[in-house]
Amino acid sequence: MITQQELESILADPSKRIEGEIFWNHDKDHSPALEFRVHLLSDPGWPIIVVGRCNPCAGTLSYALIHKGAGRIYALDLGADHHNPSCHRVGEKHKHRWSEAFRDKEAYVPGDISAPWNQPLAVWKEFCRKAAITHHGLMHSPVAQGDLPL
Repeated sequence: MITQQELESILADPSKRIEGEIFWNHDKDHSPALEFRVHLLSDPGWPIIVVGRCNPCAGTLSYALIHKGAGRIYALDLGADHHNPSCHRVGEKHKHRWSEAFRDKEAYVPGDISAPWNQPLAVWKEFCRKAAITHHGLMHSPVAQGDLPL
């Protein structure tokens, strides 16, 4: 478990980085989805992995920071509506930010993501910028452009 103060420190930490190329792989449990998992490096050594998931058939894309002790602490979801604990629905473009009260169950509509789900590389750049992650490498497209329904 983490505290709200630790979450704020993690998100504000400018040393968060990913080194190397990111390749998408078939998700055996959620076919036809593709996903990647990479370790997030940081000077404090936060125990975090970054997970990406793209399902071209469903028109969904998500990127998430997963803390090994607390679970998902920050995420962006595109293409699927979300139902908050307060029974308020948020749109198909929403973010999750861990809190002590709701963990990762509450979402909000972000004003800082402009690329659509079918532009995963552009969304990745926006996600990294807002999550203060530097990616030293290349992210490969999850599917060949001819395979991606636009």
